[in-house]
Amino acid sequence: MHSPPLTPRPRARLLLTGLVCSSLSLVLLVLVAVRWSALMSLDTTVAESLHRDAVTEPGLVHVNRVLTDWVWDPWTMRVLTAVVVIALWWRGSRLLAGWVAATSLLATLVQQGLKAAVGRERPRWLDPVDSAHYAAFPSGHVMTAVVTCGLLMWLLRLHGAQQALWWGALVLAVISVAGVAFTRVYLGVHWLSDVVGGVLLGGAVVALSAAVYARYTRRTRWPAGTGESPL
Repeated sequence: MHSPPLTPRPRARLLLTGLVCSSLSLVLLVLVAVRWSALMSLDTTVAESLHRDAVTEPGLVHVNRVLTDWVWDPWTMRVLTAVVVIALWWRGSRLLAGWVAATSLLATLVQQGLKAAVGRERPRWLDPVDSAHYAAFPSGHVMTAVVTCGLLMWLLRLHGAQQALWWGALVLAVISVAGVAFTRVYLGVHWLSDVVGGVLLGGAVVALSAAVYARYTRRTRWPAGTGESPL
């Protein structure tokens, strides 16, 4: 099914969204890197408050660990993306399949590059309820969830999904992103600013990728019957 070309206004909104998310994530990155006292204080306050609750609620901790390690784990998200890419390729939408795969890979590279560059330590506890490795900023779980959910929402829009389906998917995406963000902070393996950074960076990658795809397919004018969905 071919979706109609996206008008300049939606394309401009995608670009604007990407630029706003990029700018905000850059500001947050700088504040984290220089350890701005107000942000560090907020991070510490939120982390300590949630940790005090977590150590007294082993049942809730277990639920959060199942959600973060299985349901919203980055590898679960990547498998979902791979399934979508294979389905698109099978249907003949090979440009779109490659674009989705490349966007997901780019997000992973950006995420890992920033972790290495910033080198932020994770929260440390005398009585931890969970553990995680490598640097904290940005949250890989959250960024991967945002990118995966964002790409799926974009594909639904591209292929003209019915409003009920699209809104239902949007609610599920919001719950997933908010849920994984909460689990990472609740389990004491990330600071609040780590998960906010993951949301902003993931949003920037998806929005800018979709905007570039819109521009590229419009200029190349993919003909009907090629298996591509022009945007």
